Amino acid sequence: MLKKIYIVRHCEAQGQPSESQLTEKGSKQAKYLVDFFSDAKIDRIISSPFLRAIQSVEPLSEKINLKIDIDERLSERTLSTTDLPDWFEKLKATFNDMELKFEGGESSQEAMNRIVNVVDEVFKSETENTIIVTHGNLMSLLLKNYNNNFDFECWKNLSNPDVFQLTSTKNDVNMERIWQEETINI
Repeated sequence: MLKKIYIVRHCEAQGQPSESQLTEKGSKQAKYLVDFFSDAKIDRIISSPFLRAIQSVEPLSEKINLKIDIDERLSERTLSTTDLPDWFEKLKATFNDMELKFEGGESSQEAMNRIVNVVDEVFKSETENTIIVTHGNLMSLLLKNYNNNFDFECWKNLSNPDVFQLTSTKNDVNMERIWQEETINI
């Protein structure tokens, strides 16, 4: 059986805190995702607990009458619990050193492990087509797990939303970018 997991980066949001809502544009993007997935038979939806992730998939959930499972492991990675004025450079460094950690944060390897665990569980489950809604940094670390060339520059080029498809046949996982925000005009 060919299993598909659609990894969705949340739609445009008002900010970074966990309670940040989608912008007006983000809400329109979420409605567009309903059309985008209209031909796919989705068996399960799993989301980060962050409001912007949930709101990104709520219209689809309502349309296909499928509840959203919340998984804490899909929360955005905490780079540090202290203010990092040079956070951009610090984040870049964590793509080169997967074990690098800043105060109160998690390493790229730790963050990668938690999202890979979610994906592995889904691939081992009975569901055929699953949507996982998460965040840019965590998504990029998942993709790096399957393609080591997925680096900081690739992360910078992700859009809100963005969709990658992972397919699994036996022990092989293939990834393909199937949609990004720039492909539509909202």
